[in-house]
Amino acid sequence: MAASSKKWVLGVIALAVLVPLLQPVFPEVVSDYRLFLVSTMIIAAIAVLGLNLLTGFNGQFSLGHGAFYAVGAYTAAILMDKLNVPYWATIPAAAIVCFIVGYLFGLPALKLEGHYLALATFALALAVPQILKYKWLEGLTGGVQGIVLMKPEVPFGLPLSEDQWLYYFCLLIMIVLFWGAANLLNSRSGRAMMAIRDQYLAADTMGIDTALYKTVTFGISAAYTGIAGALSASAIAFVAPDSFGIFLSIKFLIGLVVGGIGSLFGSVLGGIFYVLVDNSAQSLTQFIRNDLGLPFDLSAYTVFGVLLIAIIYLMPMGIAGGLYMAYRKLRGARA
Repeated sequence: MAASSKKWVLGVIALAVLVPLLQPVFPEVVSDYRLFLVSTMIIAAIAVLGLNLLTGFNGQFSLGHGAFYAVGAYTAAILMDKLNVPYWATIPAAAIVCFIVGYLFGLPALKLEGHYLALATFALALAVPQILKYKWLEGLTGGVQGIVLMKPEVPFGLPLSEDQWLYYFCLLIMIVLFWGAANLLNSRSGRAMMAIRDQYLAADTMGIDTALYKTVTFGISAAYTGIAGALSASAIAFVAPDSFGIFLSIKFLIGLVVGGIGSLFGSVLGGIFYVLVDNSAQSLTQFIRNDLGLPFDLSAYTVFGVLLIAIIYLMPMGIAGGLYMAYRKLRGARA
């Protein structure tokens, strides 16, 4: 990473750390609700990053990452509800469980590519919520009713609200995971992952163990998404099978495409986009009906669709790619 890029990253992290401290000065702007909203953006960014590692950097297409998100969320919820495990300890547990599930799913998926792999992961996303509803699992999963949890308490007597602490906790996890992903991609293993994406036959000919890298990447991708699911369980303090339907996987994919495939920064932008659109659709509908007087009810998916078409048309490489191209043009104009 270039020195200028490192400065930008450190500057953004410092700003993110300072934001909650501005709450006494700007209570309406930096409210607990908005901090909670930003926490959900961070969680979504981690989930999109997990999908990006698989699809953007290894070339394996997935429509089933909502299933890994659900496994991570339920792993955390069951550990907290049944075994009284601290919320922070459920994060590595969810990562391990989801890595195993992703790795095992990746083994038979080795024989599938392209739309066949997409259909297999699509089936996984459909199956997992139904499995969670089975009567013989109700003792663990709570069945259709799900599991109600307690929000994480602020540790060490810190003078923070629950939402402020949740924000810092999610931010810390995100920083660690993005740092880990950046180091992985800059390593020999990361270059092998991208070689498989770019030229599978050439990578195989060069002696890269393509089967091993594809299955391990599937596991790492699932672990990242599972961590996001575990954080979501703590943040929302509730899990239920219907919260993890197929549309969740589609939202992750939309976030990936909009943010920028094959871009770490794009994963952050994709997470922000996904949460903002999801939470703004109702407000936009009220604005159109009440302020503009038009008889339209817009769902989040309608807004997703319209914005997705616009972004793909205007920025085919996603928001991250569009910003990079704009930066290059601006830099070239100054030279």
